[in-house]
Amino acid sequence: MLALSLSGDAAAPLNVLCLGAHSDDIEIGCGGTILRLAQQYPKCAFHWVVFSAFEARAAEARRAAAMFAAAKAAGEPILKTFQDGFLPFAGADVKRFFEDLKAKSPDLIFTHNRNDAHQDHRFVAELTWNTFRNHLILEYEIPKYDGDLGQPNFFVPLEVELCEKKVDYIMEAFESQREKRWFRRDTFLSLMRLRGVECNAASGYAEAFYSRKLVF
Repeated sequence: MLALSLSGDAAAPLNVLCLGAHSDDIEIGCGGTILRLAQQYPKCAFHWVVFSAFEARAAEARRAAAMFAAAKAAGEPILKTFQDGFLPFAGADVKRFFEDLKAKSPDLIFTHNRNDAHQDHRFVAELTWNTFRNHLILEYEIPKYDGDLGQPNFFVPLEVELCEKKVDYIMEAFESQREKRWFRRDTFLSLMRLRGVECNAASGYAEAFYSRKLVF
């Protein structure tokens, strides 16, 4: 399979906007890819946005952003306090905030999958596409009870060390989630292993995304 690069010049600036409805969404959905981009592109800059982050969950989001983005963060993470599960019902306010995000001028945007069963996730994906109409947008996936995983068409192979680092960071940062039965190392590693098989990754691991539009 032909492998494509985001830029012919790895030293060129790469401006990345990471959108998550809740604390831990970005890290679970594309944390490994973020770590790889940070390694591959010295001038990579990450804009980190979480729409529902309260109290302990806000502190966890800040901690995780510092772990994943490290010195490549473009300022402090933006943490909003929209009510969990109610983003579509605060649509006007969320939409206005999205309009403000245009100023970030991202080269690459990570957002939720438009077919995600969670209403907050779907809404963030919808507004991402409504707001950024001429950008490279990759929709990540979140494993959960709904069983809504689909057939992604964009794969990012990851070395085993990066997969382990991603999971280590997630387990360390999001202490409030550890009691949930699905929030386990093997959950996150298993999904990356499956996607690695699907794209024939040399390491056996990958993260997968849904891409509606690519220009070659």
